[in-house]
Amino acid sequence: MMTTRLIAYLVMDGNAREAIQFYVQALDAKLMFQQTFGEMPENPDFPLPAESKERIAHAMLKVGESDLMLSDTFPGHPHQSGNQVTICISTKDKESAAKMFDALSQGGNVGMPLQETHFSPAYGSVTDKFGVGFQVFTEGMM
Repeated sequence: MMTTRLIAYLVMDGNAREAIQFYVQALDAKLMFQQTFGEMPENPDFPLPAESKERIAHAMLKVGESDLMLSDTFPGHPHQSGNQVTICISTKDKESAAKMFDALSQGGNVGMPLQETHFSPAYGSVTDKFGVGFQVFTEGMM
């Protein structure tokens, strides 16, 4: 039987490297893979400007048992910033939830403060400083 997982993929506009470092800190993530456009095989149909060679072509972070993928836009392609990606972070530990929520809030915008709700002992929503929306959800009731 095949297992299906949902993996969020974040497309950045030249700041994927900074975002990777941020999520490693904020979510206690581990960087599993990272490749720049300059490290990829060259495609003669799409010559790469020298200043774009350090942009991230693909990266994968391990956050607990989940994966998070990131890249920068391919040079010359438009980037759409906004709420196109929302990630629900689910945990059983209120302290972990609070720690991640606080970290993601730094330089970001809190939509709903982390609080007890009818469906969670600690739930909140925040848009981080990169414009990425997160829901922090603590499983189980008190």
